[in-house]
Amino acid sequence: MAHLDSIYIFCSNKLRHQGWTQNWTKIKGVHTNIKDICQALQLAVKQCDQDTIPVSFHPINEMASLENLNQLEPTFMYTQIFKDILLDMEHNKHAIQYFITYCRRYGFVSSIHINCFEKEYRPQLAIWWYTSPSNIYSMLNYALSTLNVDTIITMGFFICHLHQQIQQLYEEQLSTYGKETFIVYRGQGLHKLDFEKLQKTNGGLMSFNNFLSTSKDKEVSLEFARRASKKLNMVGILFIMSIDPCIESTLFASIKEKSYFKKEDEVLFSMHTVFRVSAIKPMDNKNEFYQVELQLTSVDDQQVRLLTDRIREEAGDGTGWQRLGNLFLKMGHFNKAEKFYNVLLKHTSDGSERALYYNQLGFIHSYHGNYGKAVWYYEKTLEIEQKILSSNDPDLGSSYTNIGTVYSKMGEYSKALSSHEKALRIRQKTLPSNDPSLGSSYNNIGSVYNNMGEYAKALSSHQKALEIRQKAFLSNHPSIGSSYNSIGSVYDNMGDYLKALSFYEKALDIWQETLPSSHPNFASSYNNIGSLYYKIGECSKALSSHKKALEIQQMTLPLNHPDLATSYNNIGSVYNKMGEYYEALSFYYRALRIREKTLPSNHRLLATSYNNIGGVYENMRENTKALSYYERALEVYQKILPSDHSDLANSYNNIGSVYDSMAEYPKALSFYDRALEIREKTLPSSHPDLAISNWYMGSVFNDMEDYSKALLYSERALNVWQSALPPTHPHIKTVKESIEIVTQKL
Repeated sequence: MAHLDSIYIFCSNKLRHQGWTQNWTKIKGVHTNIKDICQALQLAVKQCDQDTIPVSFHPINEMASLENLNQLEPTFMYTQIFKDILLDMEHNKHAIQYFITYCRRYGFVSSIHINCFEKEYRPQLAIWWYTSPSNIYSMLNYALSTLNVDTIITMGFFICHLHQQIQQLYEEQLSTYGKETFIVYRGQGLHKLDFEKLQKTNGGLMSFNNFLSTSKDKEVSLEFARRASKKLNMVGILFIMSIDPCIESTLFASIKEKSYFKKEDEVLFSMHTVFRVSAIKPMDNKNEFYQVELQLTSVDDQQVRLLTDRIREEAGDGTGWQRLGNLFLKMGHFNKAEKFYNVLLKHTSDGSERALYYNQLGFIHSYHGNYGKAVWYYEKTLEIEQKILSSNDPDLGSSYTNIGTVYSKMGEYSKALSSHEKALRIRQKTLPSNDPSLGSSYNNIGSVYNNMGEYAKALSSHQKALEIRQKAFLSNHPSIGSSYNSIGSVYDNMGDYLKALSFYEKALDIWQETLPSSHPNFASSYNNIGSLYYKIGECSKALSSHKKALEIQQMTLPLNHPDLATSYNNIGSVYNKMGEYYEALSFYYRALRIREKTLPSNHRLLATSYNNIGGVYENMRENTKALSYYERALEVYQKILPSDHSDLANSYNNIGSVYDSMAEYPKALSFYDRALEIREKTLPSSHPDLAISNWYMGSVFNDMEDYSKALLYSERALNVWQSALPPTHPHIKTVKESIEIVTQKL
């Protein structure tokens, strides 16, 4: 019953119900007269509207951390941008008709009122309609408190007309105020959690993120506050607002002559009024009723200016709606952004605008891991741009880049490479040689080559990207950190772990200087460092890094995002190496479930999951299950990878290992030999994977009692590991002991 605010009973015998209704706090009255119950209901609706107006709080200490926009309340930012946009727009008769159709379709306003609105509405009657019992006020209040983008846009003309009428009255009435500060009142309820925020804001700012209704009649406001104090989890507040008419601030006006209710002495403020909280005083002994003193701030108030400038800076350039969309995305409110762009698509037929909105929807679906939908939206963007832009327009390069990035995430590397190379060719023709967009293209191409196992080409591309970025940016720019991270990844795959760690740490140092602590780049960095520690056998450091990555991702990503699967997979690998097999399986299966939901059936990462689960079952001596998962992985790899790819080598190696455990030595040797052949062809001579292949071959020959070959392969393994790993690594100790045993058998 949480959504039920009040109950009113209409009956013929009031005495019959007065007793039992006293036990139910939500029953507010028993009425026998239709006029009385209608008046009570109107008052209850107004009370609910008063209590649900969206408000925001900005303590003084918050201003020191304005670099992190996430610390500002979203409603404050969005309504500020909405106000800027809607007041700048032109609204015609079509907007009014669309609103009427919208209300009829969704039933927000009764048919009687909307028919009357259609016949009689004019801009100079905006205040009358706002204060009337037509539900328009409630509709607007709900839209702004829930950030219902569709309703806000639909009511844009009304917001603009209401503001303009307040402005006209303000200009007419200004001379009557003189220079004396005057007081207005507002009674309402605040949820206890909001009241706690208000208490922390003493001396700071409080904003009302809607049009604000106040009264010159203290008793009327007191009654609203008293009624609110009796509600569950609510605190009754009497706001005493000090208004200095000499300062430039949010517009306000007495609307007594324009209101539906002529008897109410109401002062109405335009959207987004900001006050400074000067005092908070209890008015009872139960901590349920407070007097809060507010002072209207000037538009030149330093704290207000900091807030609004920061928001406008983050929203960026472009049209009003584009700036609002930018803000949604920068704040990470992707679901709101998706609804917003779909609404905008319904409202425009302009090609360039539709291309932009499709592009942003592609970005959102890519972020959520819906790669098929992301490609569809990006290709819709490209289709429009190819019709309206020249063949070398930089925006085409951006679209090819976006498509290539998604194909890369889908594991379709040839398509990804083709798209990124198209983007590079366009940018080379139209941009200066040190433009950051060229750096991005080289970085993207390098990442694809890295995934394809072509490490020399990957390094070359990433080095070009780094050189461009070092010319274009300051030394601690996040993009330079991205280049270091990418180069580290290539060295990591090449088995040069010391170089890889050096580049990973350079990237992390830059990002720690320049990015908020929950930025996705940190998850990438911690995962890379964790994987590297895993490879060199430092499991506790690896686990710590991977858990840091997971913590960031769980704060910022949806539950089924592919990046979460990566972290679950990495943590599973560490637990597997530590011998905690049930923990390992738990994390591996979490990763697999996400990947099966979000990726195509032949995606490389699915094969990775199959391999990893197979590895745990092998360690648990459940060879049949292990072989089943390894073979599923090999089946995927053979469909999507070139015949000499390193992942195929790993897969052959894993299957060989199971046959080795089952004492089926000829089969084991066959698979080990295929793995070794690929690794000798594609990896540098000091790569640890070469040591693993030689070690496994030596182990099988030892079991087959072919000791000369066992010694040959074991010594090869030792030579590689000594050049690639720390001298205390357990692999080195193990192979030395094995060589001693084999030597004794010769």
